[in-house]
Amino acid sequence: MKKVLLGFVFASLLLAAPVARAQDAASATIEYSEQVPADDQGRDALYRRALDWTENHFAYGPTTELKFDPATGSVRVTGTGKVKPVTPAGKEQVQVVRFTFTFRATDTGYTYSVSSFKMVPDPKKPDEVVQMADYLTQLSLEKASSRTFNERRVTAQANALASEVAMSFRSYMNSIPAGAEGTVGLPATDKD
Repeated sequence: MKKVLLGFVFASLLLAAPVARAQDAASATIEYSEQVPADDQGRDALYRRALDWTENHFAYGPTTELKFDPATGSVRVTGTGKVKPVTPAGKEQVQVVRFTFTFRATDTGYTYSVSSFKMVPDPKKPDEVVQMADYLTQLSLEKASSRTFNERRVTAQANALASEVAMSFRSYMNSIPAGAEGTVGLPATDKD
């Protein structure tokens, strides 16, 4: 009798449990954004540092549409990366993807984002782009989708690219500026 009662309780708990659903790759937004407090640095210094990163250290080229505005403390650039969906035979195809990096300095810190992902379906026509959501929908409708999982694969790779760009930027912004490096680790001098 106890086993029957225990089985009934277990079955009712399973029925009452919330349903878990996987995220739909086609509706997933591919973006990384962050707001960073930086009270000790001025808005102009943050802007100059971000501009230096986009002009000299941005490793996601070729870049286009570099726009900057010192009055608003904003920087924007379109970068290039790659994702690799697979063919039904399992061979990787390299696809070019474009994204937008946006930065804005404020008096209390800065915000930045890596977003607006677009695919370049034909490398011979780099000006023709397709929105990432449309491309993912197209991948999910392919006949071999159940074997290749390309929509999940491309979504994961694009998210990894967004995280990589953000990590590179934050690492640069958190590093010590060249002028301050000379004072790190030096003993204090007594002025008696």
